[in-house]
Amino acid sequence: MRELGIFFRKRKYELLLCALLQHLFIGIFLSDLPAYTKIIWPINMAVLGIFSTGVFIGKSRHKIILRNILFVLTILLPLALTYATDFLTVMLLLNVTYVVFFIFIFIEISRFLVKPGYIDIDIISASACGYLLLIEISVFLFQAFYYNDVHSFKGIDISSPAGTFMDFVYFCSITFTSIGFGDITPNQHHTRLTTALLGIVGQFYSVVLIGILISKFSSNHKIVADSSETD
Repeated sequence: MRELGIFFRKRKYELLLCALLQHLFIGIFLSDLPAYTKIIWPINMAVLGIFSTGVFIGKSRHKIILRNILFVLTILLPLALTYATDFLTVMLLLNVTYVVFFIFIFIEISRFLVKPGYIDIDIISASACGYLLLIEISVFLFQAFYYNDVHSFKGIDISSPAGTFMDFVYFCSITFTSIGFGDITPNQHHTRLTTALLGIVGQFYSVVLIGILISKFSSNHKIVADSSETD
């Protein structure tokens, strides 16, 4: 158990990165979307929740308790969809919970990124995690809009929750990368403006992150140069 704890502490950002990638893009390998909603989605969230524990090692007790509560809800809510009599209400609650959960993790990652004055594999992995977490937040925020009003977007697959989720993963990914094919579009002023705002946030994150990485790299280079001169 101690060795497992050490492993989670050392590889926490790499593990979280793998969990985020599989959660967002596992649909590449799936054809049975109903099975995704009933089986794979809860498993994905369990993996993601477990692999996020390393980010909160050494954090305050109230943060760990809040993370654990959100983690339990992110697993139970997808399971509740099978038995829900009011599907739309459960989906709205699910999406709001997921937004809060991913924002909570993103804040902790952001705090880590600005602290160290060096670059290593943790910094690179945490940077990628931050980018994917922004996509996760956007996906579930837009899903909350969509399940509240199905006319808020055009071009979304409505055949299953899994199809809707994967369409929003696609839409948010191409929005953050500034590609924008136009096959899925926001259809109301609040979704258009939210899309524009999130696109700006994504670009701002990239610019600030590059600045942080360059600063850390310059700091590393200066330390090495000073050490060489001393020798």
